[in-house]
Parts: sequence; structure tokens; C-alpha cells
Amino acid sequence: MKKIIIASTSTLHGGSYLDYLLPALSVHFNHVKKLLFIPFARPSGITHDEYTRKVSEAFAQIGITVQGIHESDNPIEALENAEAIFTGGGNTFLLVSQLYKTGLMETLEKVVKNGTPYLGTSAGSNICGLTMGTTNDMPIVYPPSFNTLGFVPFNINPHYLDPIEGSTHMGETRETRINEFHHFNPQPVLGLREGSWLEVSGNKITLKGNLPARLFRKNQAPVELEPETDLSDLN
Repeated sequence: MKKIIIASTSTLHGGSYLDYLLPALSVHFNHVKKLLFIPFARPSGITHDEYTRKVSEAFAQIGITVQGIHESDNPIEALENAEAIFTGGGNTFLLVSQLYKTGLMETLEKVVKNGTPYLGTSAGSNICGLTMGTTNDMPIVYPPSFNTLGFVPFNINPHYLDPIEGSTHMGETRETRINEFHHFNPQPVLGLREGSWLEVSGNKITLKGNLPARLFRKNQAPVELEPETDLSDLN
């Protein structure tokens, strides 16, 4: 049975890394002693070791030790044997490229769908949808495919931003970009605002956090979904 948290972001403004999520993570990972971390997205270009240390400091607060998957001699075996898995944020193009390059995409999908508890934030959440086509990131590398893990039957737009009233910015809004996506792709897109996350338990998908999410469907007006909305039938 799937047991997944798909969070818009790792860090809220004014907070520290993962602090707003720690109460939920204590429950989500309640029997976990050691977590396997996938650092491939490398935010700001930091090293895998630096990223893993940052994650270790956060999870130490709830009594969980962390190992970076890059430290393993056999990453596929490490995934298969992991008590729990966390994929952090950064650049989604880089993350997806590395998951395909290392042959880990298929194994990651298999073990999480078979019940290994999973946490994704930002890029690590973006890959939980059907494709990475609604990422906000620059295409700094070229992955062999945009197809991702399909833990939920729609696409995710992490860090969803609303237009700022009175702003003179003349560029496209996040909503405009998602509408462009829907000219070529049929699946729904869920705009997850920072501080919100999805909780997946088996086939049940529930919106969590204090903010509504914005749901986009092809050829339909977007709608606001309140926290605790059941998204299990969204496809």
C-alpha cells in the first residue's frame, strides 16, 4: 500500500529546513530508524554530501538517521532494501536525468508502489506526477524522458504562485504556463502552494496543510480545493 507525502516545498519563509513538516513526518515515518536520501536535484549546485548533511540535521530531530543513495555501492539494492525514501528539491531536469542515468527510476516506482514510505519535496514532488512537464525549473540538462513515477494520476506544480495584485510584471503567470501545458497535454495539474502537501495512503489522496490548492483541467476554469479535499478520483 502506498504511503507517500508530496510536499510543495521543504522550507517556508522564515522557517528552517523541513520544520513545518516534522510533526507530519513523525507520524509518516513512525517506525523508521534509517532513511535513504536521493540528493540528485542538487539545489544551488551543492554537492551530494552537503545536501545529505542538511537532510540528516533535520531528520535527527525526529530520531531518524539518513544515508545518501550516492554513498551506496549498489544504489538499486539500496532502494530495494530501504526502510523509507526521501527525494529532495532542486532542479527537476537534473533529478530526472540522474534517475534515468543510474537506472533507478523503475526501481523507485516499484518499491514505493509496494509500500516503502516516501517523502518528496519540490522536485522530489514534481516527479510523483505523471510527467515532469509542469516543473518550474530551467532545463539545465536533457533527460531521456519527461515521464516520471505516476504515484498520483495527474501532474503537480510545486511552489504554485498566485498573481500579485497591482504588480507591473508583464511576464506570464504560473496559471498562463499551465494553460499552455494543457494545449498539448490532457492530464489535470494541481498547483500546490508552499505549505501544502498531499498525503497518499493506498489509493486515497488527501490535500493537507493550511492553504487551498488550485486545480487546472484542460478546457475548464481552474478551481480552488480546500484542505482535506479527497483527490482520489482525480484523473
